[in-house]
Amino acid sequence: MQFKHLSMLAVLLTMCVPAMRSQGAEKPNILYIFADDLCFETINALGYSEVQTPNLDRLVTEGTTFTHAYNMGAWQGAVCVSSRTMLNTGRFLWRADAVKDHLGEEAKGHRMWSQIMSDAGYETYMTGKWHVRIEPKSIFDHVKDERPGMPNQTPAGYNRPVEGEPMKWHPWDEEYGGYWKGGKHWSEVLRDDTLEFIDAAKNSDKPCFMYIAFNAAHDPRQSPKEYVERYKLDDIAVPVNFMPVNPFHEAMGLGPASPKALRDEALAPFPRTDYAVKVNRQEYYALITHMDTQIGMILDALDKSGKRDNTWIIFTADHGLAVGQHGLMGKQSMYDHSVRVPFMIVGPGVAKGAKIDTRIYLQDAMATAIDLAGAPKPEHVEFKSLLPLLHGEKDAHYGQTIYGAYMHFQRMITDGDWKLILYPNAKSVLLFNITDDPNELHNLADDASQKARIHGLFEKLLELQKQMDDKLDLKATYPSL
Repeated sequence: MQFKHLSMLAVLLTMCVPAMRSQGAEKPNILYIFADDLCFETINALGYSEVQTPNLDRLVTEGTTFTHAYNMGAWQGAVCVSSRTMLNTGRFLWRADAVKDHLGEEAKGHRMWSQIMSDAGYETYMTGKWHVRIEPKSIFDHVKDERPGMPNQTPAGYNRPVEGEPMKWHPWDEEYGGYWKGGKHWSEVLRDDTLEFIDAAKNSDKPCFMYIAFNAAHDPRQSPKEYVERYKLDDIAVPVNFMPVNPFHEAMGLGPASPKALRDEALAPFPRTDYAVKVNRQEYYALITHMDTQIGMILDALDKSGKRDNTWIIFTADHGLAVGQHGLMGKQSMYDHSVRVPFMIVGPGVAKGAKIDTRIYLQDAMATAIDLAGAPKPEHVEFKSLLPLLHGEKDAHYGQTIYGAYMHFQRMITDGDWKLILYPNAKSVLLFNITDDPNELHNLADDASQKARIHGLFEKLLELQKQMDDKLDLKATYPSL
């Protein structure tokens, strides 16, 4: 594992001249930390003071934050599967969908992220949540404690809590298993695994690529009692875009607004109440803070090892989460709380405490790591390296447009200040000015003065559909747009 201090010349070569990196410049180590179900509004240092995240705040202070990082969407209710398949194959949503059942063939061609890094000379390591349809042991050099998509949820964890009724489930109740299965909280096991690898890798003469994937903050939102008690229920705010029931719930593909709803949506009672949302957010924040503590220990170990100077750290999540916003609990929507995630990068020469508002996809992390490794980006990798943005070489990335989709139920495009959301099953149209109305409360689609804007956004969405191999026929559903 190479962790020597870089000279300024080596920094410039590593950061700015990919073609020269392979000609002798030392390759940096890459620590990729991946959370689950983490909304972009969960980092204290980014202005969300309700959440305690002192160690993620360190990444904000020590590096650059991309404030508008998006997940492109999902072909199934388990959004994490789509997100992680895109991340590890480098393909946009529908082309990732096309190869998801054929990842063995992808591996034979050395087209998976970890394999590209290995071919570039990296020792590769993975621990934690995987949820991609290929055994990680077949594509990583080292794998420890691979976890499933989510810890087991207890039946008592659904349709809760109901004000006035006794609690049937607490986050610290270890008898239900979940994160406690095996005797130690999964986030703590992941921490221990990572520390063990950092220590053992000192004996390697290769640079390291570490894929560290927490299950947190996915439900069941279990954490030690002391973390829950850090958040007083009276201090938890109900989101400003709270709704008892989202009027488009079924059209969005989330099922009826009842306990028969999609699994994520069944976590809290219908209609939503202030009390239920506050308890769910209290437990969500506690699990995030517990994860943050483990991340702090990993960062401390890296600092103490003296290996930090030649290590890049990328932190992000697979998608966001509503937890009561817009009457929703899950992540199967095109609202910002569900499609946007935190995204921080720390590394040699990266501006400290900086923020970049350019819109990116979270899966750009893959292309960035390949760029840092000095490897040519394979043709099948459609996401883009963020190094040109970090270096100030350009301020455009995917233009101002971002594409989003959820199965055949939802489509979305953002363009500048505007976001257009379509629910084809109900032939519904939503239009938001996301600059003036970041909480997406005021649907302007029925405003006659916005007709031309809606048409223009719709045409751009159709063009993005072609680029994405999206076969959903929106023109047949919306002939008047």
